[in-house]
Amino acid sequence: MDSESLHYSLDLAAGNGLTLSSEQRAALQTSLVILKRNYKFSRVLFWGKISGIKCDYFIAQGVEDDEMKNKKYLYSLNCVDWHLLPPATESMIADVALAAQGRFTGDPSHEYEHTEMRIKGEGDDATEEEVTVKVNEASRLATAVSNIDKDASVVPRGAFTKSPSGKVLTNRSFGGLDPIEAAKLRNYLHFREPVNLKKKSILEMSHLNPAIDFLDPLSEDIPKGSWSLQLERGGTMCVLRSLLWLGLTFFHIPQTPQHGYIYMGDGLMNLDLPFML
Repeated sequence: MDSESLHYSLDLAAGNGLTLSSEQRAALQTSLVILKRNYKFSRVLFWGKISGIKCDYFIAQGVEDDEMKNKKYLYSLNCVDWHLLPPATESMIADVALAAQGRFTGDPSHEYEHTEMRIKGEGDDATEEEVTVKVNEASRLATAVSNIDKDASVVPRGAFTKSPSGKVLTNRSFGGLDPIEAAKLRNYLHFREPVNLKKKSILEMSHLNPAIDFLDPLSEDIPKGSWSLQLERGGTMCVLRSLLWLGLTFFHIPQTPQHGYIYMGDGLMNLDLPFML
């Protein structure tokens, strides 16, 4: 996200009561440039902030040649010193779901612990044994960032292209959605490996352009109504807010390539969503 996109995103996030101080913004602009050079990323984006009880986590995303693969996430407690987050594996996600509850503490080394009785063996050989699952907050943070990105990272249709070799690249010729198309949820896509697209028939895919229609549109999300799409600033800006991850805000300025998203929240999924719809 360039400095202009970051400015728009932070201004929109401020509506949720969460923002960055001028000192934090200045520190980010310097440290993200250093981060890009040190890790040899092609781009570094400010992803957002997850609030904790003692400290907040500032999150950056490093992008390599392929815009969608091998993304790296880093966290900082002061917007200056950055630490790489571990990849969120399936076993890590399962352990975090079991052991980590409540708000983030703000201490990456904080350890969550969950003990339960499990049955081992079958029939007459079955015995009960006590199993303890331990997970630290850095792993929990990696899981939360991964889950939010999987559910709520958004791009406008056409902003990225897929080359014949399968590499995802920024579409240099993308000039923005026109104002009528920008008001339709189907023109915003999940920026992650598609799930629904793989289930479609050849007939359903016949009208799609494989170069730009290689992602799942938000309009197919279940439950329906998990996104709020509004025109703001006199209709000159489209703003999407996730009702599943409260604090995730995306913007696009029609007829320009400007777009971006930011997450400023507590890192907890909104489990009340089904009751809100």
